[in-house]
Amino acid sequence: MLNQIDLSRIDLNLLVLFEIVFQERHVGRSAERLHLSPSAISHGLGRLRALLGDPLFLKTPKGVVPTERALQLATSVAEILVRIRGVVSTATPFDPRDSKRRFVIGAPDGVSSVILPSLLETLRGAAPGVDLGIRQLLPVQGFTDPHLAWKDALKELEDRTTDIAIIPLDDVPVRFHKQKLYEEAFVIAVRKGHSFQRNPTLKRYCEMEHLVVSHTGDVLGFVDVELAKKSLTRRVALTVPNFIFALSVLAETEMVSALPRRFVEIHGARFNVVAVKAPLPLPRFSINVVLPKVAMMDAGLAWLVRLLGQLRIGNDRAFDLRSGKRNRSMHS
Repeated sequence: MLNQIDLSRIDLNLLVLFEIVFQERHVGRSAERLHLSPSAISHGLGRLRALLGDPLFLKTPKGVVPTERALQLATSVAEILVRIRGVVSTATPFDPRDSKRRFVIGAPDGVSSVILPSLLETLRGAAPGVDLGIRQLLPVQGFTDPHLAWKDALKELEDRTTDIAIIPLDDVPVRFHKQKLYEEAFVIAVRKGHSFQRNPTLKRYCEMEHLVVSHTGDVLGFVDVELAKKSLTRRVALTVPNFIFALSVLAETEMVSALPRRFVEIHGARFNVVAVKAPLPLPRFSINVVLPKVAMMDAGLAWLVRLLGQLRIGNDRAFDLRSGKRNRSMHS
């Protein structure tokens, strides 16, 4: 029982080791992050196993996987370490100019590729020693409810696999902190000079070959929902697993694709791809920074959340989908 354990004999560094191995799922990478040897990590895991009476991590050809007991402990360990870091940070305030911390941000690639240019530029000046890890977050297939579609992203936050998630989810559970980062809308992306630029009608749109970004290869999406309302269909000639890949294909073909506006604004020019007004209603949604409320006790994470909120992301002038022009009187 916990009350029978002499806490003075427990090394809290073992909890840090548990957290890092849980995040990395690999002894070698964990050793690099902690500046230890792989044998030191293995020795520490041995002490943890003896302390907790469970193997905790099982070896696989690609690294290690947590046991059921480790999965149960992960959230509690994360909360303990957040509180300890919060106590320490009150004694030694977090200073981004001197910090050597590494933060892990999880986001869909259409979001991470939008925020990174501005974020990296800001970090170079404000926190040159801070490192980032970007994890790709994907919605769970088969769910139309956003909370269910992004449940794995929320689990990664609670498991501390990611520090912050940036996702299109508005209705977050009360245990999470949410901050709106920017508004997003979809446009039709084509190579510059494409015939659709001159004749962007719905009829012409349905006649085109379509490219869909889908990591599972699923061809159905929100465009098909809107077309079905008008008793129309389209031909999806190709699916690709990410948005940058989509731009490279559009640049060399006659295909069209519905892509996030800010993504096309930031990266389209490198591929000679432009945005065209959509001839049918396409969704608009909020991109939000999400993390556990308890994590906001960490001065470093609280600073990063504030920094993200101050970023200039893409073109801040709103895009008028009715005219295809930016409305200069509006700001996001």
